[in-house]
Amino acid sequence: MTDPPAAVPDAPPRLSRGFTFRSALSLAFADVSPIAAVYAIFTLGLFAAGPKFFWAFPIVLLGQLLVAAVFGELASRWPYAGSVYQWSRHVRGTTAGWVAAWAYMWGLTIALGTLSYAASGFLLQIFGVVEPSRWQTASVAILIIALGTVVNMVGRRVLKIMVVASITCEIIGSVGLGIVLLAFYRENPFSALFSNAGIPDAASWTSGPMLLAIAFVGWSFLGFEAAGSVAEEVEDPERNVPKAIILGLLLVGIVVMFSSAALILAIPNLDEVVAAQTGDVVAETLTVHLGAGITKPLLAMFVIGFISSFLAVQAAVSRCIWGAARDRSLPGSTLLGGLAGPERLPVNAIGLTALVAIVFILLAGSEFYNVLVNFNIIGFYIAFGVPVIGAAIARLTGKWKPGPFTLGRWGAPVTYVASLWIVFETVNVAWPRTQPGQPWYINWASVLTTVVLAVVGAVIYLTVRRNITAPIGERLAAEDAHPADVALPER
Repeated sequence: MTDPPAAVPDAPPRLSRGFTFRSALSLAFADVSPIAAVYAIFTLGLFAAGPKFFWAFPIVLLGQLLVAAVFGELASRWPYAGSVYQWSRHVRGTTAGWVAAWAYMWGLTIALGTLSYAASGFLLQIFGVVEPSRWQTASVAILIIALGTVVNMVGRRVLKIMVVASITCEIIGSVGLGIVLLAFYRENPFSALFSNAGIPDAASWTSGPMLLAIAFVGWSFLGFEAAGSVAEEVEDPERNVPKAIILGLLLVGIVVMFSSAALILAIPNLDEVVAAQTGDVVAETLTVHLGAGITKPLLAMFVIGFISSFLAVQAAVSRCIWGAARDRSLPGSTLLGGLAGPERLPVNAIGLTALVAIVFILLAGSEFYNVLVNFNIIGFYIAFGVPVIGAAIARLTGKWKPGPFTLGRWGAPVTYVASLWIVFETVNVAWPRTQPGQPWYINWASVLTTVVLAVVGAVIYLTVRRNITAPIGERLAAEDAHPADVALPER
């Protein structure tokens, strides 16, 4: 499919500068969230490949750092609202940009629902509701969505304060807890990190169990591109955003690996726990060592981690929606592309993410919910793959031009290896593995949701493609070349 002719450029609206380098770094860090990254997959990884699953963390981190480096170069050239959408469109064309945006918008909006639903369950336990009903959990999750949306709509200052406060709690909780476990409650030798604890076939690094562990850990190191989503609002984005993307991922990776190693080495009766294949290993390990009194502070830490991730994810996906709407790439672009308030924020786009997340929450507990939630992760990887592979093609065809941030002579090999990594991990995450007791459509959920959303997306794209304007980079360049011909909007 060839790209449609672009509409005549007009004076594009712009987002105001309101984020510093530290703000962008905080958003990238919060989006990944070390607490959410560890808690969401620790037990799954341990039961899949034994304690040896720990080594999936550095493997995935290395692969994602290659992706982050490519993102840094892309963000330096095109520091506009929407990250993967803008990078894909500028490096590979309108259709590629739309594909990346569609996958990204769905993946992150579903993530808003899962994050708020998880935070709701932890919050209810703090208040003594041990076995909440579906509607109790859904009601609190909707309240979390509403409050988080207000924070994102009120202004950048409030968002920055909330994110920094939550990150502080996360770092103290994750690192502090890891130090305590290693110093006072280590139950296993460091060699345990190389043990499969009796898991069949896990002794091989290339076997199914380790590949599954790598897939699980692949769920953890996502969201670092959030700094690129708000690039248009960051001071000196060509230099600050690439550093925030890479450093945010690296810092989270270090915290996650340290916390995970400390937890593994603190598990009592490690082989028996792995053999049992049941229970919440994180909570049970901490309760054994620190007593039942640790439960509520632990749950509070989980709530903070998931809510901080919610705030950053919503900020990121709303900018993608707004950036696409500014280019008239979405139905209702006039409404979704609007800015409001003294800080000129994309409140309508933020509100849309909240509404879709609430609908998703109302489906929680149904089979449809269980199928759709699988697109959370695969949506990320599709959205990541489009700009990375696009950058690789640009280099192969001699069309790549570096921005202020560049990898120099390492740029080409890093981009090629990052492309291979993202293809491998996308297939690995989406692979239909058999889960005991689950119907076939749950095992194939990632593939099914991708196909269905691709068909729906293709229909929508065909209805809007004739109205899509030229890429924002070209429009701004034309504006700079002929400033007298185009009136700038108020900042």
